[in-house]
Amino acid sequence: MKYDINKLIPIKNIQKKKNLVKPNWIKIKLPVDNKKINKMKSILKKNKLITVCENALCPNLPECFNNKTATFMILGNICTRSCPFCAIKNGRPNIVDKKEPLRLAQLIYKLKLKYVVLTSVNRDDLKDAGALHFANCIKEIRKINGLKTKIEILVPDFRKKINIALQYIVDNTPDVFNHNIESIPRLYKKIRPGANYYNSLKLLKKFNKLFPNIPTKSGLMVGLGETKSEIIKVLIDLLKNNVSMLTIGQYLQPSKNHLPVVKYYTPYEFSQIQKKAISMGFAKAYCGVFVRSSYHASKQIIV
Repeated sequence: MKYDINKLIPIKNIQKKKNLVKPNWIKIKLPVDNKKINKMKSILKKNKLITVCENALCPNLPECFNNKTATFMILGNICTRSCPFCAIKNGRPNIVDKKEPLRLAQLIYKLKLKYVVLTSVNRDDLKDAGALHFANCIKEIRKINGLKTKIEILVPDFRKKINIALQYIVDNTPDVFNHNIESIPRLYKKIRPGANYYNSLKLLKKFNKLFPNIPTKSGLMVGLGETKSEIIKVLIDLLKNNVSMLTIGQYLQPSKNHLPVVKYYTPYEFSQIQKKAISMGFAKAYCGVFVRSSYHASKQIIV
């Protein structure tokens, strides 16, 4: 079947609303060494590697780049979907760079990274939705770095290709399998057009059934109009589908062309959600204003 990008990217007009005033706890005040940041960017560019930190306009980039950490984004920086919360550009992706896994593994070795997170854009144009490339990256990292480097993969939903995708990962498994549920089912059509809440749950459960000893992780962003009872319902669904690690962070509008923030949760509210998650049965739960699924990921791992 011929790939039609227009059918895969629903285009919706975002209703312009007056933005909420950012509370004082939203402002990031960290010591920043621009030399370190520029050096990290230079290293990545030289090795033709991409990070989600830069492409998704992550607020934690200064801290992470100062500490020489990053979440690598494989399979290019053009997504086949157009989610109105996301800053990553969309359109027709480039062909898969088959040399990327080796360059990635070599850079990880050069930087002596002990924990890496691999993520990707949605690649609905590929028969395996990009799963083989994830497997090849894991294989090369293991070959060059051995088991001393822990690998977390933050995968897309693989749409209707879950069974095919998981087959490729069987022989090249990560240390943590992560897929973000992102939001509550009521808001999915608005926030994640092209995705399906129950398909994401299915992916998380299927991986855990195949590899019960590998931690399964998921995350949400809040502040887009969900209620606290709806958040709890999602946590129940995640637990039912064998997710043991959880991250919840505040949605921040990347630009005026993206969905506006409906609510800013206070640090206290995040602490209460975290306590609730742990009491419900999550082995690990990290909830906070600037928490992202790969932020301080090495500290989140279950040991």
